[in-house]
Amino acid sequence: MAVQRGTRGPDLVDLLTRAQRALARDLGTALEEERASVEQWRVLRALAVEGRSMGELAVAVEIPHPTLTRLVDALVDSALLYRSQSPEDRRRVSVHISELGRDKLDRLEALAAAHEHALADRLGPEAVAGLSDLLRAFDL
Repeated sequence: MAVQRGTRGPDLVDLLTRAQRALARDLGTALEEERASVEQWRVLRALAVEGRSMGELAVAVEIPHPTLTRLVDALVDSALLYRSQSPEDRRRVSVHISELGRDKLDRLEALAAAHEHALADRLGPEAVAGLSDLLRAFDL
């Protein structure tokens, strides 16, 4: 059946966008306990295993370069991250998580896990697992 002009049919992108914004808003509220934003948490997570160039980091966290630069500058100023020059190419600068940043990330991960557990309690663990599987199928 065709959708008539002036009415709305199902819109997966709109539903996913609204869900993402609601989840990020709720998680942001939880992370405020540590005076951190969702974006800062995502940057720290992306650097937890190894340092990355700003370009690599921008791709990993899908944050525009100017916004990412401001985030990284603030995290460097807070001693949660540090920058280093590549020994092979002095023009290439990598960003790394500091020990202080790892400690902060551990606390943020605990808050994020509690947030996800609360969501699982509300929706049911099977629904959360099923939704997670569906979203992984996007292979984004």
